[in-house]
Amino acid sequence: MGVINMSKNIKQVHPNYLLCYKVGAFYHSYDKDVYLLSDLFEYKIKRVDANTLASGFPQNAVSKVMAKLEREKINYIMLDTKNNYDIEYKEDYGNLNKYNEKFEKARESVNYKIRVEKISEALLKTHNIEKVRKIENIINEKEKT
Repeated sequence: MGVINMSKNIKQVHPNYLLCYKVGAFYHSYDKDVYLLSDLFEYKIKRVDANTLASGFPQNAVSKVMAKLEREKINYIMLDTKNNYDIEYKEDYGNLNKYNEKFEKARESVNYKIRVEKISEALLKTHNIEKVRKIENIINEKEKT
């Protein structure tokens, strides 16, 4: 069974944990968890297939990631795919866990950033200065109020 399929099974058992899978020199996360990684650390999100999002970080950043997750009180599990998905690191904050709360905020924030990036890319492709002026006017009007 591949890492992505295994991650879906493990997520069903641990829905309120940020799950990271060590694959070679990187840790990867999938689906819901990518929103937290992107929002907290500005890691990029990529689409693996039609149904799967992925994000990750190098192994040498694991202590930085764990420290921030601990400050934010987000449950996490880091698993080693080479060693039969053994748990390398785990933190459980019980009732203090803020995974769901932080996930909702992260999803909203990341989706907003994606929308803004799409608008920016469209404007850059069209070179339509009139659209840019209209947007600038809207922004300037909002700043006056």
